[in-house]
Amino acid sequence: MGRSCLSIILAAGEGTRMKSARTKVLHEIAGLPMVRHVARAALATGSDRVALVVGRDGEAVAASVRADAPQAAAFKQTERLGTGHAVLAAREAIAEGFDDILVLFGDTPLIRPQTLKRARAALIAGAELCVVGFRPKDPTGYGRLIEQAGELVAIREEKDASDAERAIDFCNAGVMAFRGESALEMLQAIGNANAKGEYYLTDLVEIARKAGRSVKAIEAEAYEVAGVDNREKLAAVEADWQAARRAKAMRDGATLQDPASVFFAFDTEIEPDVTIEPSVVFGPGVTIASGAVIHAFCHIEGTSIGPGVQVGPFARLRPGTRLEDGSKVGNFCEVKNARVSTGAKVNHLTYIGDASIGAQTNIGAGTITCNYDGALKHETIIGAGSFIGSNTALVAPVRVGDGAYVGTGSVITEDVPDGALAIARERQVTKEGRGRQIIERNAAAKAAKKPGTA
Repeated sequence: MGRSCLSIILAAGEGTRMKSARTKVLHEIAGLPMVRHVARAALATGSDRVALVVGRDGEAVAASVRADAPQAAAFKQTERLGTGHAVLAAREAIAEGFDDILVLFGDTPLIRPQTLKRARAALIAGAELCVVGFRPKDPTGYGRLIEQAGELVAIREEKDASDAERAIDFCNAGVMAFRGESALEMLQAIGNANAKGEYYLTDLVEIARKAGRSVKAIEAEAYEVAGVDNREKLAAVEADWQAARRAKAMRDGATLQDPASVFFAFDTEIEPDVTIEPSVVFGPGVTIASGAVIHAFCHIEGTSIGPGVQVGPFARLRPGTRLEDGSKVGNFCEVKNARVSTGAKVNHLTYIGDASIGAQTNIGAGTITCNYDGALKHETIIGAGSFIGSNTALVAPVRVGDGAYVGTGSVITEDVPDGALAIARERQVTKEGRGRQIIERNAAAKAAKKPGTA
């Protein structure tokens, strides 16, 4: 927009009603703390700086936001004397001088950058102050936004409103934008002549109008300004976020067979022509290329899935996994910090950890890489075009060469050269007639037991 902007995020809420040891704004939506959702929206709006007004766990809140806004400054609110008082806790940041100032709340994670841009646009058009409003299904308890001739003339709390004003369904969301050049002057003019002796940010409307300045209101969707102060609301906001993300995935060309059962993370990336079957959960850090199919009941995080890859059903992919073109990880498999190269197959009942599997290699059922010795992790390298028989244990560090063949049931503790056959198991011993004797002996012992005994 060509204008500097400071976003002040009020993030001093406790976790009391959340019944949590964590401060409220660190609870997650789609795998990301709520306050980071708000900070990311502010940055997408064009904010140059982020200032946090924090209370308990202030350092943890600041550290979280700095993952997105490294220069974010934190200001401690030592007393709870209202929203106007909270914003002035960031006086030092305000005094640096910005064209626009946004005031946001750390517990409204669905606020959209588009809405914040519209609020800033009102300032560019000449408003001193812009208030974000919404229309809830039930406006009871909310402050009403009273407009005349396109100007916001008052924010009336319900207890002070007339019957006609209570009939208004346009309500205050709390989010505001105001001009930076007069911000301190206006904030310092807020008084506390009210029943609670607190300083209310909403008083800025009256202050600006008395000074002959323009005050505007814009409307946001109700879902995007929904605040979270208990676990039920946390779940409701999560549901809203997921519904929006599922819709976007389908609009962008992905097939979700049962959308309501698929859960995305904040950063899940999906190309067109991906198919996702029911009951799939994505953690952070997943990318899925075109043509991949994620079968039902999978949990995937920290994974890159290439074109045409097949995953699941019932697969778990953990951080550091890379599945290359046309590879497959099948049912009841777990892969962690491993590369499965083009066309390789890990079909069923297998654990692959800290490993590299070459192109077109087949990993038999029940194979495990024994990557942990009780203290350190070690790597298994399997070359291209190899075959690993079922129920093989590969004791890392170990290398199996290109085109090698490992016999079923082997415990591999030494490197296998290219093209070699490795068999590491006891020879079979067969004793004629002994099987029948054991069956008959066991049957007699069972018959001799008294009824009802174990």
